Amino acid sequence: MIDSDLTFSQLMERVRQCTLCQAVLPHEPRPVVQASPEARILVVGQAPGRRVHETGLPFNDPSGDRLRDWMGISRAVFYDEHQLAILPMGFCYPGTGKQGDLPPRPECAPAWRKAILSHLTHIQLTLVIGRYAQAWHLGSPKRSVTDAVLEWEAHWPELVALPHPSPRNNRWLKENPWFEDAVLPRLKARVRDVLG
Repeated sequence: MIDSDLTFSQLMERVRQCTLCQAVLPHEPRPVVQASPEARILVVGQAPGRRVHETGLPFNDPSGDRLRDWMGISRAVFYDEHQLAILPMGFCYPGTGKQGDLPPRPECAPAWRKAILSHLTHIQLTLVIGRYAQAWHLGSPKRSVTDAVLEWEAHWPELVALPHPSPRNNRWLKENPWFEDAVLPRLKARVRDVLG
């Protein structure tokens, strides 16, 4: 149970010291999050990958390069915590399985998510990336990522469901050209509006 009297900086210090999943992680815990109460955009991914774990910088990989392109922003803007909060469903690298990175650890979101989100009162746009983020934020755990992204206008302009920007999704992007044609121009315009 998190003490509701914690300041935001105290809460984030506890997050960064979290060892809740230590016994089941392949490496020492290294929670990778970025947040400030002033942030206006919330980026919700799944969990840090190996490269992000090593550097401690969220989306510091080819997925991040593509995501920043989708949003139409620079690295400097993306890593400005006063503009963007980056709060994955799992804060630590969960390891790799046969088909890529393992899912986010299920202990993380219930332990920290609501407490952190309660401080992010200036969020105007939330990007939910991938199945785990969409299940939490859209309340539809059995819906496919494609279905969630197809219905992107249902929560517009406050929330947009996105496929994962990983190079592993190149095939999905090729098979769904409507995403780049219809969604990305509107997303870039919305990001510009929110960030001013």
